[in-house]
Formats: sequence, C-alpha cells, structure tokens
Amino acid sequence: MKSPLPVIRSPLKLLSVVIPARDEEGCISATVEHLHLELRLHEVPHEIVVVDDGSSDSTWNLLQELHERIPECKPIQNQNDHGFGRAITYGFEHVTGDAVVVMMADESDDCRDVVRYWQELGQGWDAVFGSRFVRGGGVIDYPRHKLLLNRIANLFLRLLFGVHLNDFTNAFKAYRRTVIEGCRPYISPHFNLTVELPLKTIVRGYSWTVVPITWRNRRAGESKLKIKEMGSRYLFVALYCWLEKYFSRGDYRAH
Repeated sequence: MKSPLPVIRSPLKLLSVVIPARDEEGCISATVEHLHLELRLHEVPHEIVVVDDGSSDSTWNLLQELHERIPECKPIQNQNDHGFGRAITYGFEHVTGDAVVVMMADESDDCRDVVRYWQELGQGWDAVFGSRFVRGGGVIDYPRHKLLLNRIANLFLRLLFGVHLNDFTNAFKAYRRTVIEGCRPYISPHFNLTVELPLKTIVRGYSWTVVPITWRNRRAGESKLKIKEMGSRYLFVALYCWLEKYFSRGDYRAH
C-alpha cells in the first residue's frame, strides 16, 4: 500500500520524535529511555520533544530528570489550551529535525518501528504510515469494543477517500518536516488530529507508504481517549478533508 514512487530527496539529518504526555508518571521515563537507546544503537540522530499537556502528577518532574540524563530529551510545557491534538501541534512548533514521528507516551508503540520509519523516510517518501492490520503487524490486549469501533471507522475512511490504507486512526506515523508545514492549518484540538494528519497528507498529494507495526495496550496509567466524545469530531475532520479533496480545486496541494 503506497502512493506513486517518491522523488529523490536530500538526505535527512535529524529525527524529531514528538510525544504528548498528560499524567504519564507511570510510563514516561521508560518510554523515553527505551526510545533513546534504540535510536542510539541504530545511530539515528534524534531529539525527543515531550509535551507536558497540563499534568497534575509528577510527569513534569520526571521529564526534568530525564533531560539531565538524556540531553536529547527536550521537555516543554503546553501553557495554552490543552488537548491531545493541541499538544502535538505545540510540539511541532518546537522541533528542529527535518523528519518527525508522532509517538504515544504509554509504551504502546514499538521503538524499533521508529527506526524503520526513519529508514523509509530516507528512501524519499514524504510520509510513512504504520498499520497494525497488515501482514507483519499486530495488536496485543486491544479491548474488543474499541477494536470493533476502530475497524468500522477505518473502513468508513477507506471507502470515503478511496485509498488502500486501513489504519488512519493510529497516531504513530512519520512525516518529513515539509509535510508537517504543508498540512497547516491544523483544526483538530483532540484525538481527531490522528485522522487529520494522514488525510491531509494524502489529499494534498504527498507521497506515502505503509509499513507493518505492532501495538500493545498500555500497562500503566489511564487512556485519555474517550470514545463517546470523539465520534462526531472524527466525522467532522473527515468531512473537512473530503471537502478539501473535491472542492478546493487543488489550492492546497503540494508542489
């Protein structure tokens, strides 16, 4: 599953990993430490931008300690309105790399897949979308009701946009910095940003490919995704991108 072949791009120099975190004292240290170790072992130049999105626990203090031990960890605090999407876009404002990966704070995403993202972007792709539902991918301890809703939502998006991508809703994806800038403005303050980013990437004509990834349900803390609150927000941003695709007359397409 991929778009037309990528064009030749200049070599990437620095990977920025953006991690939104709110009340993640039980797992944020392990997430950053494991990620840093994996990237260092594979000699991937990197920075880890962790956005504290209004935590009320010790998350911020732990991030300060991590920064002392791991200079590549660059914690920042979102002092503006909070929300998953807002935290990520705030992180985008502070990255310095020419490649960006969005990653969860709860160790649900596999650090080894970050290395694969970097390698695929290095082949010239503008974006790399991980899928848990292709050969080689997988999920562990995914709640059954969430899995059912996930598959329905992704089937709807796949049919609506006519593309062979079956995991739009997973935040864990990789983009060249040019895509991050080219997909502005962002309108999703919450988890619907996970849909807005790949849809705009596709609609605006950037090249993309899909790789299998694995996902494990969090082992500490509490999920911030509230299914009942997100249905209409996902639908809103999907229709927004659909209208752009068919009615914007290409005004926002990549050149």
